[in-house]
Amino acid sequence: MENFTFYNPTKIIFGKGEENKIGEILKKDNIKKVLFIYGKGSIKKIGLYDKVVESLKKANIEFIEYSGVRPNPILSHTLEGIKLAKHEKVEAILAVGGGSVIDEGKAIAVGAVTEENVWVYFKHEKEVQAALPLYAILTLAATGTEMNGNAVITNEETKEKLYISSPFIYPKVSILNPELTFTVPLKYQAYAAVDVIAHTIELYFSGETCPKIQSRFIEALIKTVMESTQKILENPQDYEARAEFMWASTLALNGLVQIGIKGGAFHNHMIAHAIGGLYDLPHGACLSIVIPAWMNWFKQKNIKQFERFAQKIFNKSSVEEGIESLKTWFKKIGAPVSLSEAGLPSNAIDEITKIVIKIAPIWNLSHIYNEDAIREILSFAK
Repeated sequence: MENFTFYNPTKIIFGKGEENKIGEILKKDNIKKVLFIYGKGSIKKIGLYDKVVESLKKANIEFIEYSGVRPNPILSHTLEGIKLAKHEKVEAILAVGGGSVIDEGKAIAVGAVTEENVWVYFKHEKEVQAALPLYAILTLAATGTEMNGNAVITNEETKEKLYISSPFIYPKVSILNPELTFTVPLKYQAYAAVDVIAHTIELYFSGETCPKIQSRFIEALIKTVMESTQKILENPQDYEARAEFMWASTLALNGLVQIGIKGGAFHNHMIAHAIGGLYDLPHGACLSIVIPAWMNWFKQKNIKQFERFAQKIFNKSSVEEGIESLKTWFKKIGAPVSLSEAGLPSNAIDEITKIVIKIAPIWNLSHIYNEDAIREILSFAK
């Protein structure tokens, strides 16, 4: 096991009705004015908006609303949010929604305290030095952003979908009520499951070594995600299944998975971000296309771990059976497993390859992914 330091400053408040406490939480932290950011209105349909507003008013918290966050949050909307946050002199960001809303909230939190264009941090040209405190109420479990220091934004002009990672953007408090996910469309639930699995297996496969305790932890998360997803697809209002899934999603990317693993990187995410930036395809759908293809390309580099995966997750004896079983499961829950299934154009491989080559240095993976490697991977996903 490699040396490690683990620290996570986010306070999680989990369970039914906990969203009603947001006003008193902010008041206790001496926050008087927030930018209340959300998406295109789903929180109003499920009654969450009214609960949040009531809680804020009861605690005498002043709030400025900023809505319209897209499923793949874009830079132009983020920049407008930064202008608003600065003009209104808000003291904190309250992000109510899924991973996209929280990610854009994090980017606004960074941009609100600097004169730099926030995109320089996503290009990794400068490091984040500060951010407004961020509070979150989660409505879609998938990305793990509610308990980590990561955020992803798409520059719609350059078609680059990039990330920042900083200790300054961990949420101060995240409220997780599984009931708030009851109305998530089933196709997005499927995409969420793919994303969570991706977070667990990236380092599991690509790390030079993976301690047994981490392998077992990751396998338990994958099994939990698969089992709970099946139950949710059968009964979207199964609270226990929603709760299991939500907590597994948080654990998958709050820093615990990577502990003690030597090396490794988020190879699949890099390629999936290239696809998502180009075609505005849901992140989980991009991953369900990339993961089986990448596994077929990468398997010989860590054959023992691929064999373990096949046996522990699917009770299969061969690597190929394990990969095919995962691909079949993705298809079963309604996620695309090829570029053609996702309706991408005939020149998609050319366009994706160009973007991956462009962003690979930011991911510190340009030594692995040249044009031939990317094309070979994508050939498995036609």
